[in-house]
Amino acid sequence: MNEHLLPAIRSMKDMEKFFKLDYKRCVLLDTHIGHLQGILNQMKKNDKEVMLHIDLIKGLSNDEAAVEYIIQQFRPHGVISTKTKVIRRAKKLNTLTTLRVFILDSTALSRSIELIKQADPDFVEVLPGVAAKVIKEISEKTGKRIIAGGLINTEEEIQLAIESGAKYITTSDTEIW
Repeated sequence: MNEHLLPAIRSMKDMEKFFKLDYKRCVLLDTHIGHLQGILNQMKKNDKEVMLHIDLIKGLSNDEAAVEYIIQQFRPHGVISTKTKVIRRAKKLNTLTTLRVFILDSTALSRSIELIKQADPDFVEVLPGVAAKVIKEISEKTGKRIIAGGLINTEEEIQLAIESGAKYITTSDTEIW
């Protein structure tokens, strides 16, 4: 088990595997609003903490009202979103927040640094997570804890992201959990 890894759950099969491992936290991706209560009940029963990716909950808008509803109704450990307004609302509700940013080029990097400063999340998830140079720059320019996600599927890539300043690595590749 790698202490820096945050398993990203995409299916019931992934969740079953996650429960058999020693990880305390996970990221929940691609779920349906109708399944959320049951999934979170199982997580609680197995003493696991969940970071919910608000943007990927089917049947739910990804706006301030949605995050408020999710936090009040389900009390996740934290939320993840690409939307600064969602992050700001979640922070006001005393929930751990992660702003997810996609860095495609230098313009996206500059824009993301500004958004991070505006939203003031607890964590920033940088995608793709194999972008070591970007992880280092965002960490230095914002002072935020970094989560590297996307395209990471080897131990070497995990180590490089950590050496570049990532605190955690998210991956849905169950082979490296």
